[in-house]
Amino acid sequence: MRELTEYDLARYNRQMLIQGWGEEGQAKLKAASVFIAGAGGLGGPVSIYLAVAGVGEIHICDADVVDLSNLNRQILHRDERVGHPKADSAEATLRELNPSINIVPHRAYLDASSVDSIVGKPDLVLDCLDNYDTRYLLNTYCMKHNIPLVHGAIWGMSGQVTFIHPPETPCLRCLVPEAPPKEVFPVVGVTPGLTGCIQVMEALKFLTGVGTVLKGKLLLIDGEFMRFSTVSFKRMQSCPDCGQLQRSPDPMLGRKVVGAERSFKNPAGGS
Repeated sequence: MRELTEYDLARYNRQMLIQGWGEEGQAKLKAASVFIAGAGGLGGPVSIYLAVAGVGEIHICDADVVDLSNLNRQILHRDERVGHPKADSAEATLRELNPSINIVPHRAYLDASSVDSIVGKPDLVLDCLDNYDTRYLLNTYCMKHNIPLVHGAIWGMSGQVTFIHPPETPCLRCLVPEAPPKEVFPVVGVTPGLTGCIQVMEALKFLTGVGTVLKGKLLLIDGEFMRFSTVSFKRMQSCPDCGQLQRSPDPMLGRKVVGAERSFKNPAGGS
């Protein structure tokens, strides 16, 4: 853990008042490294609230450029940055919000040939993507390197969040065995805002050791009727990604996802 400065003690005073957090929890955040996949709708609130909480090193990856149609929901970006790389725009916003932390932008696509060099070995990965091909890639990478993954996805006015860390939990493919069809899906900005904030809460709890995270549980957000529900889901023995991982005893193993179809029409993503 890194030593806190007088600046840190003043800036983060209010969150250090949380029971179990204190200076030790804040020092853990300062020493932590996180990787955020995606600088879009989910990546905005996720990176912003991790930055202002004092996470010491934030890597944010997005190969896309800012488009005017992004600006109803992608709060990292501005009109004057249309056409600029999203990773650079994200870096500029986050540095304004907290100049005392390290922001590392990655203007690159995540694929099988690049994932090792781009993601590296952070303490935590946050899935803020909008496609399941790359999500599955992150899923297997995080399992291979024993890195926890906080998954978030949205569609319209609905969202979902879970904490993934096999073999303690099911993996992403247990939850979504096959990628949904690609489409231009509806989204209002508050949906990734709300969903991303819950992802950050999971991240901060894990990094500080305060509270419990959504292991083996899927939090469903129904914004249209303002309903929140949590359903349990299990590891599948037939899962091609985590089915062979062993944990003894393993109460998570052997059953399919329960109730996830209630989440929303198509858990598309976070862009």
